[in-house]
Amino acid sequence: MFGAMLVWKLGTVGVWAGWVLIGFGLYYGWQLTMSLVYPAGKIVVGEKQIVLPRRIHRPRPLEVAPSQVTAVYFLRRSVPWNKAAPVLVVELGPRALLFPRDWFASEADQRHVVHALLHHLPPKAA
Repeated sequence: MFGAMLVWKLGTVGVWAGWVLIGFGLYYGWQLTMSLVYPAGKIVVGEKQIVLPRRIHRPRPLEVAPSQVTAVYFLRRSVPWNKAAPVLVVELGPRALLFPRDWFASEADQRHVVHALLHHLPPKAA
């Protein structure tokens, strides 16, 4: 609303600022819509299948065999500025999925997922 008013009433700089505000509004409106339409993703670790959400509120989670998981670890220091540390990283070959601390009720929940995934990894040769 405010962005549309800036576009309508102001000069060049105000118009650009208005378009930026409209863009932010559309982006966050889309995220709100996705969170209302789709439930929050769950990480499910089973004996024959692992279900990993692509993002917090997105359809069609990844369903992989436990043998496709190549590494599981925490990032505690080298975390992107827009993610809460620690970040759980699950590597599926060349692809890595990041699950920030905000997705879990506690850090202990993150550790439970790590231990469950590590249980399925083959032992490393020394």
